[in-house]
Amino acid sequence: MIRINDFVSIDKLSARLKTEQSERVVIVSRGTCGIAKGAEALVKALSQELDEAGVSDSVELRVTGCLGYCDEEPIVIVRPGGFFYPQPKPEDAAEIIAKSVIGNEPVERLLMKPVRDQAPIVTEDEVPFYKQQQRWLLNANFELDPTSIEDYIRNGGYTALTKALNEMSPEQIIETITKSGLRGRGGAGFPAGVKWASCRKASGELKYVICNADEGDPGAYANRGLLESNPHSIVEGMIIGAFAIGANEGYIYVRTEYPLAVELMQKAVDDAREAGLLGDNVLGTDFSLDISINRGGGAFVCGESTALMASIEGRVGEPRAKHIHTVERGLWDRPSTLNNVETWANVPLIINRGAEWFASIGTGDVSDNPWGGSKGTKIFSLVGKVNHTGLVEVPMGTTLREVIYEIGGGIPNGKKFKGVQTGGPSGGILAEEHLDIPIDYDQLVRVGSMMGSGGMIVMDEDNCMVDFARYFLSFLEDESCGKCTPCREGVTQMRQLLEDIGSGRATMATLDALGDLAEVVRDASLCQLGITAPNPVLTTMEYFRDEYEAHIKEGRCPAGVCKALVRYDIVAEDCTGCGLCKKACPTGAVSGELKHLHSIDDEKCTRCGLCHDACNVGAVVHL
Repeated sequence: MIRINDFVSIDKLSARLKTEQSERVVIVSRGTCGIAKGAEALVKALSQELDEAGVSDSVELRVTGCLGYCDEEPIVIVRPGGFFYPQPKPEDAAEIIAKSVIGNEPVERLLMKPVRDQAPIVTEDEVPFYKQQQRWLLNANFELDPTSIEDYIRNGGYTALTKALNEMSPEQIIETITKSGLRGRGGAGFPAGVKWASCRKASGELKYVICNADEGDPGAYANRGLLESNPHSIVEGMIIGAFAIGANEGYIYVRTEYPLAVELMQKAVDDAREAGLLGDNVLGTDFSLDISINRGGGAFVCGESTALMASIEGRVGEPRAKHIHTVERGLWDRPSTLNNVETWANVPLIINRGAEWFASIGTGDVSDNPWGGSKGTKIFSLVGKVNHTGLVEVPMGTTLREVIYEIGGGIPNGKKFKGVQTGGPSGGILAEEHLDIPIDYDQLVRVGSMMGSGGMIVMDEDNCMVDFARYFLSFLEDESCGKCTPCREGVTQMRQLLEDIGSGRATMATLDALGDLAEVVRDASLCQLGITAPNPVLTTMEYFRDEYEAHIKEGRCPAGVCKALVRYDIVAEDCTGCGLCKKACPTGAVSGELKHLHSIDDEKCTRCGLCHDACNVGAVVHL
């Protein structure tokens, strides 16, 4: 293991590692998505083929973390040709090594073919999903083995730390972060520099830095992508932050459901400590810091800062009133600075490139007001009814339309876009009219949503907004800590009212009561879980009110999701008598002879929708 004792040795090491790097590289993505799709076997096969070809000493097999394009995981890239192979199998390894590594030619049959009749995509630079992004954080994922501190240093890692410790005072670091306009990427968007300055000024000799890696939002995994792919960027950011505020202890709070992230973060911390970048007298200075990994038990509420700190202390993860600021009395009642994964990962970039560079990206003006804009890039996990899912990094101010249609490739199967939820289960659901708003902290709040930790769930015409709101209220009901009455009781009652609407038991008075209750929960809850829980309800009631009224006044679910309000029928002029609906029906409700009109017995029908899904001519409809 390397040992770095001063500022000069890290520069020498970086220069030496660059000269030793092989020109021929085979990149294989091995994040959680890649492992789920067979990355382990693929890595083994490629390693074996390199050995058998006798080139394993001259070709680097770089096993990376997540490369962001979840639809196509695992991904293999062969350089210097840059050949891009989505989802190759272990049995393809021999041909990839023989033709692309040794012969420097693409394997035509393995190339991406995005659209019928279009030429295949040959190199990584041509992939549309990546071309439309601005990947200041995620691009490093292509260059790093997350288990290798040497890889991180070879790519310029820990140079920001040496600059901060050698050339800057704590006050200068905080001023740089403030002028950059970096706001917390965990959801609230609090200016990081303001938080750091307050913590530095707080009285007390013992102070803490904390990384919030408790990413519990359904559909969100932006933090996981960084934890599994570039763990040292988070460690480096935390060391710089600790030096700036005067802390000597740090904690990374990772949810247990991220076992690979826990493993890789622990290795990164251990390797940084052994290299002399953590522990006593970091890089030969008087500054000392150690970092510990804490695993959360999977409670969504522990993403809230005070609940997270209570959990680290070994207490029940419950939030406390916000009139006591954690920068003054946080972990163990001592001054604490907590930022999330993406916030810490941005710190080395800002120190190396400067505040002006970061502030030049995004919206607004932060020159006189750190709250005056949304700066830098933001990572979103784009999921749901969209052609290309994955991790998307774009400048603040990019529109929803650009993300969903230009990067995500639009809605599958010719369906119509209906809505998008940003900010996780507590985020609002926005409609087609919002597609052209710029994505930043303030714009999303104005329309009833929020940035959150970066979840973005796309919905099409087959999604029912009443049911969608009910689903997230059920999630939040389960995850509420129960400490305050408005959240504990109010979220449950909102969910029950939504169930009444979805089952045909509601009147327009129910809708009025739901709106009133949502406002009470929002205004009276203790923490952000309860305060933001009504967002899915309030936004769907505002932007999709006609859908609510269809459920109540007409007794039907326009999307055909709420079973109590759905009846299936077969349109006579469209039915071809193929029998697919009859074959799919589990209760024998569909009858009819082959090549003749079929019919559905409403009394036998369980509203499962399988007949509707099986019909390939659109003859089965929901009423």
